[in-house]
Amino acid sequence: MAQKLKNNREKWRLYKKQTGILILADSLSGVYNETMAQKPTISFYGGAQEVTGSCYLLEAESKKILVDCGLFQGYKFADEKNKKPFPFKASEVDALVVTHAHIDHVGRIPKLYKEGFRGIIYATAPTRDLAALMLEDAHGIMEHDCRECSEEDFLYTLNDLEGALKLFHPLEYHQKERIGNVEFQFLNAGHILGSSFVKFSVGGKSIVFTGDVGAGSSVLLPSHDELRDVNILIIESAYGNRIHKHVGDKSLLLERAIEDITQKKGTLMIPVFSTERTQDILYEINEMLEHRRIPDVPVFLDSPLAIKTTEVFKRYPHLYSEDIQKKFQEHRHLFDFKHLKTTQTVEESKSINDVKPPKVILAGSGMMTGGRILHHAERYLSDPGSILLIVGWQSPGSIGRRLIDKATEVKIHGRIIPVAAEIRSIDGFSAHADEEELKDVIARTKDLLEHVFVVQGEQAAALNLVQVVKDHYGISADAPTFGEKFEI
Repeated sequence: MAQKLKNNREKWRLYKKQTGILILADSLSGVYNETMAQKPTISFYGGAQEVTGSCYLLEAESKKILVDCGLFQGYKFADEKNKKPFPFKASEVDALVVTHAHIDHVGRIPKLYKEGFRGIIYATAPTRDLAALMLEDAHGIMEHDCRECSEEDFLYTLNDLEGALKLFHPLEYHQKERIGNVEFQFLNAGHILGSSFVKFSVGGKSIVFTGDVGAGSSVLLPSHDELRDVNILIIESAYGNRIHKHVGDKSLLLERAIEDITQKKGTLMIPVFSTERTQDILYEINEMLEHRRIPDVPVFLDSPLAIKTTEVFKRYPHLYSEDIQKKFQEHRHLFDFKHLKTTQTVEESKSINDVKPPKVILAGSGMMTGGRILHHAERYLSDPGSILLIVGWQSPGSIGRRLIDKATEVKIHGRIIPVAAEIRSIDGFSAHADEEELKDVIARTKDLLEHVFVVQGEQAAALNLVQVVKDHYGISADAPTFGEKFEI
């Protein structure tokens, strides 16, 4: 059973102070013994009762291994937390293992390099390629948001980014690798292209970090690998207290939204994440047009980052599900169709305004915390004939979350915009497993499972899943808080 490390250490320090004696054998119950082999520990430095900022330090076999190093996002003090020094010495970390390329899992990697990390970064090849794009884009956003700042004022410099990218070492799924005496491998997590569970073998125990668990209803990807023989499980909980709606009819709901704005001569705005969600939506619209389920309507992909990530998707068709692989072999244009226009430059983006509705606009950011979607929302949210369609998780405090929560007005670029457009959402496109799917992952590993750490969820979701683990399976579980350290 996992236990908080500090308890035994405090007893040992107190004993040493009182006696001045070094214990050579563990003769006192509950007293920490410095001469004996150290048990593996996990410290939680992000994703702890919050969705973002994933960062976990595994210490085992004299090695310090970081799992993910992501940005905190979406709330008032996120920038402040991102700028704080890491609560460990970056130069002492032996390796970084990355589960996938979303910015809340990779966003502080260049900062880690800036603070002295020079170890190997392990990831799948798609994760490496996508992370490079994500981090370059994040640096561009920093430059845009603070044009008067010097390079050193940013979270990281371009030199830090370039240095960090040189440390990446790609691995295939199921390929075993060693960091000293610690063995690990990547398993398919089914979340986004290249996403992984990380399975460590340490001292006869199996420790699995799920990263983000993919929903079983992915448009493009196969379901995640089944986890077996797991002793310690660190599992996400973004939807740890929710069941996805619309899973079976997500395509139909998207189709109806396009039909509705066509009839009303309005604009359909879809805030999209550049990775996975964009490609899912493009594929679905392509299918609708091919089978004449929707009328011809202009579709704009107004996101330079999403345009680039779509090109990465085209490089790894062997990672698609079997059905999608067959379609790719038949015709390689899964994400391209006649009425799709990609807009790279600001001028091209502005020219979308000149196209009369009906039209469909896909733009970032997916949570409406920035990006070109805000310009379109500023223009069309006040139009009762338009629709804003949410297709992903929205962080607390984001404009997307406020719109889902039925805000009657929102502030964009300093202007108060009344909300007259219809706000719709489709849970079925979520790339995250919901509560039932997370329970299924746990149930399939329960025979050998000793302890579950629930991470990457808002407090209510994380604590709900902890209670489910205890009540349904009789397994000990915790939802760690920031900085907590556990023996395993």
